[in-house]
This record gives sequence, C-alpha cells and structure tokens, in this order.
Amino acid sequence: MDVATVVGLLGIGLLTGVTTVVFGFGGGFVTVPVVVWADSALGADAVRVATATSALVMVVNAGLATAVTPRRTLAALRGSGPMVPLLAAGAAAGALAAGAAPAGLAHWAFVGYTTLTIADVLLRPGFLRPRDEAAGAAVPRPLPVALGVPIGGVAAFLGVGGSVMTVPAMRRAGHPMRVATALANPLTLAVAVPAAAVCLTGAGVPDPASAQVSLVGLVDVRAAVFLLAGALPVIAILRRHPLRVPDRVHAVAYVALLAVVTGVMIALGDS
Repeated sequence: MDVATVVGLLGIGLLTGVTTVVFGFGGGFVTVPVVVWADSALGADAVRVATATSALVMVVNAGLATAVTPRRTLAALRGSGPMVPLLAAGAAAGALAAGAAPAGLAHWAFVGYTTLTIADVLLRPGFLRPRDEAAGAAVPRPLPVALGVPIGGVAAFLGVGGSVMTVPAMRRAGHPMRVATALANPLTLAVAVPAAAVCLTGAGVPDPASAQVSLVGLVDVRAAVFLLAGALPVIAILRRHPLRVPDRVHAVAYVALLAVVTGVMIALGDS
C-alpha cells in the first residue's frame, strides 16, 4: 500500500468520523467507495472486500458513537429491543450472501439502492419535512419490528450498516435529524457485528497477495486500521462538541452526501 493510498484512507477515515456523528452512517457509504479504490488491484473482487472491510469499520465507529451518545437520546429506542435480534439475523444472512454473490452484483446493487433511496426521500413526504412536524405532533412512533430482517440483510449485503434505511424511517416516524442520526448508530452496531464476524471468518478472495492486499477472511485489515485512525478522534470530539445544524439543512445534506457517494460508485464501476 503506497503513501498516497495511506493518506487517502486516513483522510476518508476523518470524513467517516464526521458522517458517523452527523449522519449516523457509521462509515459504510463512505468507506465502500474508498476501499474499492484502494484495493482496485483485486478487480471485480474489490467491492466484496470493501463491503466486508466496511462492516468491521462500522463496528468500531458505531460502537464508539453509541457509547458517547447521551442516555436520554438513546432512550428513544425503548420498545425497539425485539428489532435487534432480527437486524442481526438479517445481517448474518446478508453477509453470507455477499460473500457468495458475483462480485459485480454488489457494486451495482449498491448504486441501485442509493439511487432509489435518493428518489424516495425526495419524492415521498416525511423526510425533508417530517409529517409530524407539519401536523404539530410531538410524540415519535417506534419503528416497525418487522423491518429488522430486511434492513439487516440489505445493509450487510451492501456494507452500509442500515442507516440509509433507519434514518429515513425514523425521520418519518417523527424524529428530528439530530435524534434520527444518533439512533442510527446503535442499530448499525446490531447489523455490523454479525456481518463483520461472518466476513472475518469466511473465505477470502483468490490469491490476494498478488494485489498486495492483506486479508483476514474478506476484510482488508490494513485499510480498516487507517480508516479508523482517522475516524475515532473525530467521533470523540464531535460527540462532546456537536455541530449545530438546522434540521432542514441537516436533511438536505444527508441527501446530497448520498448523491455524491452514488456518483463515485458509478464512476468506479465504469473505470
């Protein structure tokens, strides 16, 4: 791994720290494209390694972000306990499917899902301006427990942690962006832990040494270490000194980041 790649991973790691706190991503949507780039010598297998590496990064990022989130904020998840094992079960299945799927499928599934998500949050009411806010209601609704398995499965397959599904769902349930993004991290943890376990213990790609990539299972541990080195200090700082972002600006920025990441993945797929 050359110096430029290391610097790039550290810089993107810093960005993942910001997105973990501000958007609840845990790093997935940012780390997948950068690991695809860093491990491009693996060819089509790079996206499988990227999604696996993303799962490990999200375990640490989401774990730290959850640990430093105020308990009064986490209390909003009361009643969602039954969803956690369903998220974990779906994540294990999704990670197994990602390891067995054709390499190109995960790449374009990632692009397709983010594109659909962008269209959904822009066209359907309830994200840019929550219905409950418009109606003057003050009590958010709990997430449907039945969403646990599909969220976990899709998130682990794509390496994204689930926040791209849970944040819009919690937004439409009546939470402001600062709460929805904070609550995404413990839910991401429920997805990332089983997904990372499957990826670390499963079979790796054929002959990764020829591409100078050090793998444990499907995880590029060196890339994960550099990403976390950039992310963890930022998470600790931003949780103690949170950014004050107006709610609507926060929501628009969330959509804009999804659009940028989707564009990057399209460009990587065409290169």
